[in-house]
Amino acid sequence: MIQVLFPILLSALFGSFMSTASGETAGPVFKEGQHYQRVVPQQPTRTGDKIEVLEIFWYGCPHCYSFEPYVQDWLKTKADDVEFRRLPGIFRDEWVPHARAYYTAQTLGVLDAIHVPLFEALHLDGKRVFNQAELADFFEKHGIAKVEFNKIYDSFSIDGKTRHAMLMSREYGISGVPAVIINGKYRASATSAGNFAKLLKLVDQLVDTERME
Repeated sequence: MIQVLFPILLSALFGSFMSTASGETAGPVFKEGQHYQRVVPQQPTRTGDKIEVLEIFWYGCPHCYSFEPYVQDWLKTKADDVEFRRLPGIFRDEWVPHARAYYTAQTLGVLDAIHVPLFEALHLDGKRVFNQAELADFFEKHGIAKVEFNKIYDSFSIDGKTRHAMLMSREYGISGVPAVIINGKYRASATSAGNFAKLLKLVDQLVDTERME
């Protein structure tokens, strides 16, 4: 019996190796309707000729905080024809201050100095940074005077960007964060993909799909 089974097992193992080597089973195969959904109607992008990858997040979301290191690693290997953007998700009034803070940091040109530290303050240090006064204190500790912060935070420009974020949170058809939108056409999440690592593999697959269209 062993002599009969051994060639069969060897053949199976060799066949598996050849399939992997040829690329047939090189990675997970993601399917529309199961691992990702189409955005209907498709939404316009803001990246010109580049393929847009858009993360929708909320600073108060622990899953968004956990996803951030994966995003940072993915950005290091992102292709030049892909442009990454973020959109603060807004599903409840409590999310609005963080959206305004994101756009305030962006307007002041300090987003790189604020983005990860704000996540860490909330989820690593357990600090309360949820309203305008608390956010002003946080920004001040990172070199932005409260007067300057409040001026931008309360501005008409930030009003408009926040309303747009609220609208797009609905238009993309997402039900939670973090979510990723690929070129205004597809939406996916770690829940649909399986985990954070698989989500970014799915993003790469859909980016490849967009390159071929």
